[in-house]
Amino acid sequence: MSVQEILSVTLILFSVIDIVGSIPIVIDLRKKEGEIQSLKATIVSGILMIVFLYVGASILKLFGLDQHSFAIAGAIIMFFIAVEMILGITLFKAEQAAKGIGSIVPLAFPLIAGAGTLTTILSLRAVYEPSNILIGIILNLIIIFAVLKSTNFLERKIGPGGFMVLRRVFGIILLAISVKIFKENILLTFIEFQSTISL
Repeated sequence: MSVQEILSVTLILFSVIDIVGSIPIVIDLRKKEGEIQSLKATIVSGILMIVFLYVGASILKLFGLDQHSFAIAGAIIMFFIAVEMILGITLFKAEQAAKGIGSIVPLAFPLIAGAGTLTTILSLRAVYEPSNILIGIILNLIIIFAVLKSTNFLERKIGPGGFMVLRRVFGIILLAISVKIFKENILLTFIEFQSTISL
């Protein structure tokens, strides 16, 4: 177990999930649905993330893909998510809420455990120990649950300007991390390619 790895994973996932930046969407869902089942949304998204952490590599093998290639693809997605956060633009189209199941769709999936989050988890698998990633996921689930339970309070305290600043700060951090993951996995892919040619 590495405290540094756990902190890195927790920060990366927090930036990608961006639950604080999603508070306006959560509030809108609450108005449409009447209430949001915070615990249910947290558990469902947690199951999706943990299953993908341990089974995601096997799914890749079915398609003949390796973790380094997927990590590079994940880093590219993380890059565009970071660009969205920094510039305040929308590159990915948001899913529409389904009436009556807002706690699952779109809250648990794809808002919390969406394509970006699941891709990031598999990208992290190529860099960090699974046990450290698992702890990072659990820590994020605790944060997610706390935020979902206190959306109205946070909206009053932080305000729109505060959310904007937070999104940009975490966007810059996420951008740097995506470049790091891309660089490391490109290098590993190149080394593997060279060793294959030499054989």
